[in-house]
Amino acid sequence: MSAAPPAVVLDGLTRHFGAVRAVDGLRFTVAPGELFGIVGPDGAGKTTTLRMLAGVLRPTSGDATVAGASVVRQPERVKTHIAYMSQRFGLYTDLTVRENLDFYADLYRVPRAERAARIERLYGFSGLAPFADRLAGRLSGGMKQKLGLSCALIHQPEVLLLDEPTFGVDPISRRDLWLIVHEMVAAGMTTLLSTSYLDEAERCDRVALLHAGGLLALDTPPALQARLSGRLLAVRTDAPRRARDLLIALPFVRDATLFGDALHVALDDPTRDWPTARAALAGGGVAVLADGSIEPSLEDVFIAVVRDREAVHA
Repeated sequence: MSAAPPAVVLDGLTRHFGAVRAVDGLRFTVAPGELFGIVGPDGAGKTTTLRMLAGVLRPTSGDATVAGASVVRQPERVKTHIAYMSQRFGLYTDLTVRENLDFYADLYRVPRAERAARIERLYGFSGLAPFADRLAGRLSGGMKQKLGLSCALIHQPEVLLLDEPTFGVDPISRRDLWLIVHEMVAAGMTTLLSTSYLDEAERCDRVALLHAGGLLALDTPPALQARLSGRLLAVRTDAPRRARDLLIALPFVRDATLFGDALHVALDDPTRDWPTARAALAGGGVAVLADGSIEPSLEDVFIAVVRDREAVHA
């Protein structure tokens, strides 16, 4: 039995804004039913990538297919297969929760016979049923996001595109939004989401790490974290910033990054190199208060990969 074709294929996808190359030749595929994260800081190209995949922004060069439709040649056909929830999803603030859902059901031509069941299911996911008669403009930020996601899902799309869906959302609503997303993925819906929250990206099946429009790395979160496994120390000192500057100057220190009052220090061989690094700190007048091996987070990996790339192009 042959494997199902990819749900999304990026083939050299590129977008320029004047002299700025916002997205630079992205190539990757997303499998049907996959939860795929596009991860990076502001300006990495996440929103531009999703807008091109949604068929609302034309690529400068390259192409992508979404559910078999080309974003260059068939952008309108792409839109029939997707739901795209931008950071500012178009809710109508002077309509109630229920009226917004009905409006999007009309927009997507959801059959009347199926609407009640779909809306009840979305109420079950989102917890919005008690607020069905409340104006959307009077909802909290988190509830607006849940309503926006519910409106995007009313037509049961094949591919769901979410642009930073939890940005600025309170922790409870963030958890609720992730529950809805995981429910959709469990039902087989392919989902691509962008986020600058690297702890959230660890929930994805695979992630693409973007920086300055380019693809730095693509793999499962555990595989990416394994790149630094056994090579990362958490170090507390009496002068964290001075300690960072001293450590970065050592040739065998791959990275030293402040996390609160601690440093995450990446070494090629901690057993061999840490005694020398510790001695260098002491020689610079910095006292080590505590140290120990830790498991890397995706944020640690991202910082290390960016530093490696910058070192290559220095």
